[in-house]
Amino acid sequence: CWRWGVNVMRRSRVSPKHNNEMMKCRQSRCETGTNGQNIIDKRIMISNAPPLDREELFVQKLRQCCVLFDFVTDPLSDLKFKEVKRAGLNEMVEYITHNRDVVTESIYPEAVIMFSVNLFRTLPPSSNPTGAEFDPEEDEPTLEAAWPHLQLVYEFFLRFLESPDFQPNIAKKYIDQKFVMSLLELFDSEDPRERDFLKTILHRIYGKFLGLRAYIRRQINNIFYRFIYETEHHNGIAELLEILGSIINGFALPLKEEHKMFLIRVLLPLHKVKSLSVYHPQLAYCVVQFLEKDSSLTEPVIMGLLKFWPKTHSPKEVMFLNELEEILDVIEPSEFVKVMEPLFRQLAKCVSSPHFQVAERALYYWNNEYIMSLISDNAAKILPIMFPALYKNSKSHWNKTIHGLIYNALKLFMEMNQKLFDDCTQQYKAEKQKEKYKLKERDEMWHKIEELAKQNPQVNGLRCALTLATKISVLHLFIF
Repeated sequence: CWRWGVNVMRRSRVSPKHNNEMMKCRQSRCETGTNGQNIIDKRIMISNAPPLDREELFVQKLRQCCVLFDFVTDPLSDLKFKEVKRAGLNEMVEYITHNRDVVTESIYPEAVIMFSVNLFRTLPPSSNPTGAEFDPEEDEPTLEAAWPHLQLVYEFFLRFLESPDFQPNIAKKYIDQKFVMSLLELFDSEDPRERDFLKTILHRIYGKFLGLRAYIRRQINNIFYRFIYETEHHNGIAELLEILGSIINGFALPLKEEHKMFLIRVLLPLHKVKSLSVYHPQLAYCVVQFLEKDSSLTEPVIMGLLKFWPKTHSPKEVMFLNELEEILDVIEPSEFVKVMEPLFRQLAKCVSSPHFQVAERALYYWNNEYIMSLISDNAAKILPIMFPALYKNSKSHWNKTIHGLIYNALKLFMEMNQKLFDDCTQQYKAEKQKEKYKLKERDEMWHKIEELAKQNPQVNGLRCALTLATKISVLHLFIF
């Protein structure tokens, strides 16, 4: 850990009037801890010190808070000095929050060093390294043992960034790309309390340091790429997406090409990761933000969702349906026309799903007034796609709730266009009749083959069967 002695007060900053008083204070400020480090007496408050001494005492306390303590192997060790550090951190939080003109130029490097020493560390391995992979939905996260100190360090640094005295032009010498990279690495912490602080701090840095914005976005992209294509494990994806939601909201129009590529190459592939449920609300928000900025992105987004649509994971399918409804709530009618056919083919599959929650969620679309207005304007295309699935499952689905929702959807379609509804009904019945005829014809053909096989049980039977098969039309062969 970092070890700092108590700085000698520069005489140029101390008036002769306060020299004697300062010498007395200096003698009472410190006592030596078990690790040989001087610890400032917590009874000496910065706000109670003479005005000319406060900056120096502030620096001393920042340096003393660079002492690290063991909270894991021996949590009961150095309890007195742990409390002194906690009290010092708490005092500095209050001091920087309630006082003006306290963030002077000499404070910047000390504050950044104190933050770095306490927080930039190698994160512990997964809580169950030899067993099953950590599941953020089921498993309890491993909380940081040193949180009583780390919380106050985060709180102090956040108040430091938010202080009216904070000047980015001075701070940029210390808060640089290396600092940001170390900060981003901490987002993989299992402790949600730490990730919440990191989210707020990174957002403040993004807002205050214009020169770091492109770098921050690029490094977040790299985290996402590793998550999607390599590890599929990272604890901070939800928090990073939450930051990006605010960033996207502030994008200027027209959108830059790099931002559009981020949507297509990063946000859409994030839908295919198996742990989607952990960060899906934040991801859906980012996608909708893009579409509100630029409606021309609607088609590639919806086609991307259909590409990654889950085949065997029903809870994930419900999430996709939730997001799709959010997209349809902001879609332009002209963009809806471009995607309605593949979109409703997928919805027809969802309505037919044996998993009642999937079917139920899809049928709830018919309770959305804006979606119904889009359907009504394009009923001639949509009803023929949806009718077979609705009509069939109105009788065959096992869940009675689904029956009621399907009847409601069919009723709405019938009220939209009675003639079209009747035409679809007749066409559906004709198709079913045709299927029955094909099934009967197939059974008859198989019966003939069986008879030939009985008459010619060996090679001759096989030859006769093949001869019969050649006489059957190509269409019937496909039926087999």
